[in-house]
Amino acid sequence: MSEFVWHPPSDLVAASNIARFMRKHGIDDVDTLLQRSVSDQEWFWHSVVEDLGIEFAEPYHTVLDSGRGIPWTEWYLGGRLNIVANCLDRHARGERADEICLIAEREPGDITPLTFRGLAEAVDRCASALLASGIQQGDRVAAYMPMTAEVVVQLLATFKIGAIFIPVFSGYAPAAVAERLRDAEAKLLFTADATIRRGTTVAIKGNADAALREAPSVTKTVVARYTDDDIAWHGERDVPWPDFLATGDSATSQMVASMDPALILYTSGTTGRPKGTVHSHAGTLVQVAKEVGYAFDVKPSDSFFWLTDIGWMMGPWMIIGGLFHGATIMLYDGAFDWPTPDRLWNMLERHRITVFGISPTAIRLAMRAGSEHVRRHDLSQLRILGSTGEPWDEASWHWYFETVGDRRCPIINISGGTDIIGCFLSPLPIHPLKPCTLAGPGLGMAVDVWNEQGEPLRGEVGYLVATKPAPSMTRGLWNDPERYLESYWSTWDNVWNHGDWARIDEDGYWFLQGRADDTIKVAGRRIGPAEIEGALITTGKVSEAAAVGVPHEIRGEAIVCFVVLQPDHTPSEDLRQELVQTVVGWLGKIDRPDKVLFVSDLPKTRSAKIVRRLVRDKYLGKQDLGDLSSVQNPEALEAIERAM
Repeated sequence: MSEFVWHPPSDLVAASNIARFMRKHGIDDVDTLLQRSVSDQEWFWHSVVEDLGIEFAEPYHTVLDSGRGIPWTEWYLGGRLNIVANCLDRHARGERADEICLIAEREPGDITPLTFRGLAEAVDRCASALLASGIQQGDRVAAYMPMTAEVVVQLLATFKIGAIFIPVFSGYAPAAVAERLRDAEAKLLFTADATIRRGTTVAIKGNADAALREAPSVTKTVVARYTDDDIAWHGERDVPWPDFLATGDSATSQMVASMDPALILYTSGTTGRPKGTVHSHAGTLVQVAKEVGYAFDVKPSDSFFWLTDIGWMMGPWMIIGGLFHGATIMLYDGAFDWPTPDRLWNMLERHRITVFGISPTAIRLAMRAGSEHVRRHDLSQLRILGSTGEPWDEASWHWYFETVGDRRCPIINISGGTDIIGCFLSPLPIHPLKPCTLAGPGLGMAVDVWNEQGEPLRGEVGYLVATKPAPSMTRGLWNDPERYLESYWSTWDNVWNHGDWARIDEDGYWFLQGRADDTIKVAGRRIGPAEIEGALITTGKVSEAAAVGVPHEIRGEAIVCFVVLQPDHTPSEDLRQELVQTVVGWLGKIDRPDKVLFVSDLPKTRSAKIVRRLVRDKYLGKQDLGDLSSVQNPEALEAIERAM
């Protein structure tokens, strides 16, 4: 049984947003709150709106209605609102109008600060220009952009006029971009000439041009310039960003029905055609405001930074949630360890970040560089740490908790996904914490762990399921309702199968075990790769690991581990055997790896998730590895081939 390593201090508890909510409703303990938030959904989801001050221009008359079936539940019926009215307009016209709300830093070092008033003026001009370009409510507007101040303006301007925003990862190849633009029938594309990563110019506009040859619905492209390099120009279609803004003036936030779409977020598509998940103004705003306000305790005095990209759901999530609560949000476009290994910690210190989030793999990369790069910076202003994206191993979790957070800051480890633009699992800052835990269900989220027969499991790994709807669950898949039902609701009647493995321990604390399609099954026993990888990292000699299952004629699958060593260790047969025995010592003989292979790198997305599917496919010699454009370091696949 894991021990509790963090207990919330009384002053944090008393001043927290969630304690205020509990006092208001006469709730004395967090377990009672969680139980009531799920058992009485109408009370909870209405109380969130009231407590956080979410503004509806026209009030709703019904919180939820599942009359068409649970997969098609409607929320906040009769209400009309707009995300921008809640996240920007009210701050820009209030007493905090001239306070900084956005800081955007790029790798070369240039910084763009904007006040609420300044951001609102830019959003108004962009919204007005969109209207002048013929974009109407319900039209789709895409952004193939780096993580800059301009993309925040574009996101909010699209919301403001009731159009639908589609963020596209700026590292995608043309085919992946074209597929999303075609599926959504986007009319306008925001893009950029290029960005800078590790001191090198990375072209974007050329890929956009190639994608647009396969996406005829796009009739206008608005181009932001970040370099002086020459780029191809299509005079009738392409418009420079400053010229586009100059055509705009003022705009009023268009009030839309609660369930009208605000976003289409596409899944990565690494294992099939990407799914266009649809998210409404009310569902998105209420869920994100709840999570950022209660789980991360964000207040107007905070500076909030999540190391992310606009193409990952955490980008829009941070922007919407941070601005709603009146905090200063920070964006960064570039490599977090360039030009020096302490770039990230330097930014946290310089911008006085108080709430910070990152992925476990990014922490493992930072660990490899060394703790001294963190300790030379004053991070005493940090009060909340966050993480998401994949399971933790204990060594990395402890490093984040102790080295970055100085054992003062809780790690709010969350898990959900693009398809709910939020979290199924999340601690609150008033929870005692064990290493690596997610504590339990997020507020209002009716989730459980089931076996194949649909029976609840405790102490064993099972499927993460949702037994009741939530406001931010995708409204379906764009133009594909049958695939929506097949993807999420076909395993059990009226139960959402999220595709993750989870486990609940004897204290009722939840732990994520990874994606079900990553799970390894040895002699009929399932094990998540994170458990094996975590065992390897405990040696202190491994900085990253990927464990995959490969076919075995007797046991069904055998375990093959790919490891990246710490800089002060070199591959040897003795070390290989030590790593094998470490896994056996932690997990037992049945989980003994058949092979441990040393590699210099592992393939990752830009958000630092290891792509185990590619590791496995490369090891098995598959020729068609699918779309690699979401992988930031495809050369790592060559390292896998050399290791075999």
